Amino acid sequence: MTINRDQVQGRVDEVKGAIKETAGKTVGNPSLQVKGNIEKNLGKVQAKVGDVTEDLKKSSKQK
Repeated sequence: MTINRDQVQGRVDEVKGAIKETAGKTVGNPSLQVKGNIEKNLGKVQAKVGDVTEDLKKSSKQK
């Protein structure tokens, strides 16, 4: 299984966003909470793009 840049960066951003979101909840900072949520969700999208890219590469090699 190969991993591309979008998959790695997306998952890193997911984790960073989740940490920010939790920190915002903990300290009562709604702005940080929202920023963390947005970063987490953008990371999920980027990771999914990387997953789809890898799936396309695998399917093109099989043909």
